[in-house]
Amino acid sequence: QVQLVESGGGLVQAGGSLRLSCAASGSIFSIAAMGWYRQAPGKQRELVATVTSGGSKNYADSVKGRFTISRDNAKNTVYLQMNRMKPEDTAVYYCNLDSARGFNYWGQGTQVTVSS
Repeated sequence: QVQLVESGGGLVQAGGSLRLSCAASGSIFSIAAMGWYRQAPGKQRELVATVTSGGSKNYADSVKGRFTISRDNAKNTVYLQMNRMKPEDTAVYYCNLDSARGFNYWGQGTQVTVSS
């Protein structure tokens, strides 16, 4: 069993910054990748950013240049630094973990609201 605990969501004004954290615990044998997804009201969940165990990063076009994903392998923690935020970044942000054994896990989600 793997647990993902997210923190750092909240309310921020447009142009501001937030930092999300996601700590993984439990029966973690090997992590292939961790990342962040988001879901706005009435929309499908979408990828925001991912980082592999080797450090390769992938970003949605909408956040490139504004968001930065990073990972602390020793702590099994992934971070998402969000800068120059826009109202369209408002969503519930979910942490995701892909294990090397092919299992996939989700966090409970954290609300991010950007006011204009």
